[in-house]
Amino acid sequence: MPAADAPIGIFDSGIGGLSVLRHVHALLPAEELLYFADSGFAPYGAKPESVIVERALAIAAFLLKLRIKVIVVACNTATAAAIAALRTHYPQLQVVGVEPGLKPAAALTRSGKVGVLATAGTLSSDKFLKLRQQVSEQAQVEFLLQACNGLADQIEKGETASPETARLVQRYVAPLVAQQADTLVLGCTHYPFVEALVREAAGKGVTLVDTGDAVARQLERVLRQQGLLCTAGDGKVSAYTSGSRSALMTAFSRLLGLQPTVEAVAAAVAPA
Repeated sequence: MPAADAPIGIFDSGIGGLSVLRHVHALLPAEELLYFADSGFAPYGAKPESVIVERALAIAAFLLKLRIKVIVVACNTATAAAIAALRTHYPQLQVVGVEPGLKPAAALTRSGKVGVLATAGTLSSDKFLKLRQQVSEQAQVEFLLQACNGLADQIEKGETASPETARLVQRYVAPLVAQQADTLVLGCTHYPFVEALVREAAGKGVTLVDTGDAVARQLERVLRQQGLLCTAGDGKVSAYTSGSRSALMTAFSRLLGLQPTVEAVAAAVAPA
């Protein structure tokens, strides 16, 4: 059984999971956080499920060597593809995943139509399709699905406000609004970093749903239930990446205003 002062591991295909980390850091300021950006293998969205499972298991093995007490899969695509495999391979490890905010969106919509912006991998996964059917039947809501090819790539490159990114957002959001969606789900953890562009493209009267806060609250519940909640730590944040160390440092500073130590560890998480 890990100690309450053990760190929390958080990983994503790249920098998108920082949108989850900021909610966790704000809600649980005493917790030590270890972030892993798998930027050397990004993006996950178009990769085969078997590859994503392999990456998730390798990253979990790496983080477990650092004695984490829980792992947060801060990536919608990785959650959909690999969370079951993580729980099977590491039954002793508490795993918290990201779920597209279909339930809160269904509660918010007035038109009965909800647009879901996500990667193709998330939208085609069994996990997502089952959730969509369940919520749709329960709430009598129509979910309009939009695969946002290339958008996570733009954000990963730091292009969160460029004309090209704005054109992509407009291309993906406009059809949903045209079909009278009055609520949009940001179904990839990268997308909150272009929230301003999404709002501009959607126009007034459209509500956006970001699930980062819900993930942080679920994490808090899990830690409390397991007796692992830390209340007296210094909230240290450290990071690791299979890609560019300087790029991740820049992303932390630009997006979150944090300057954690960052280590490049590509070889350490090479799949067996």
